[in-house]
Amino acid sequence: MPVLSRGDDWIFAQNIGHVVNFLGLNEATGPVLSPAELKLRLDLFVRTAIQIVPQMPDRLLTTEVPNRPRSYLGLGHHLFRIPEGMIEVAHGAILVNAMLTGGPPPEMNTSAALASYGRQVRASLDAWWDSQADKTGRQTVQTYYGPQTLHEVMERTTWHCGQHVRQWFMLLEMAQLKPAVTLDAAAFADLPMPTSVWDA
Repeated sequence: MPVLSRGDDWIFAQNIGHVVNFLGLNEATGPVLSPAELKLRLDLFVRTAIQIVPQMPDRLLTTEVPNRPRSYLGLGHHLFRIPEGMIEVAHGAILVNAMLTGGPPPEMNTSAALASYGRQVRASLDAWWDSQADKTGRQTVQTYYGPQTLHEVMERTTWHCGQHVRQWFMLLEMAQLKPAVTLDAAAFADLPMPTSVWDA
């Protein structure tokens, strides 16, 4: 996890707004998209993943992704676990890294099982959002990189999930499989996406 320090002061460099404030810069920061727009974009990424994840042959799920010790199976689970973790945080849980990286349960060992999990997460996301009387995202939630607004966590969740969807597209290409659906640049517009597919 990146840390920024100056003398005895330091912060986790996970939130660009906190970095800008720490450095004393006069820059506008914060999510560009509203919480409602982020929810729609996150739904697009989850819905896309539900369609493309089960295209991966089960025999390839133990393969490791480029440049890190994570299997395709682990990536598929992580992709859906990110929005599920956000819902838990919105309900009062503290976001810790292990919450998102623990890996799938033993019985979730096929592409079809991953997609079924994704459908459950999507249903939970809709139910959570529909139940919210206050959809401004102004409430403070707790994370391993400090207190954040729910709006900020929604943005991080959305681009993070979208980044892993980009990666799954590349894994399908590496397996010489044509994705059932595609996303254009507009799907990622106004999100602080990494430049490279494998930066996150």
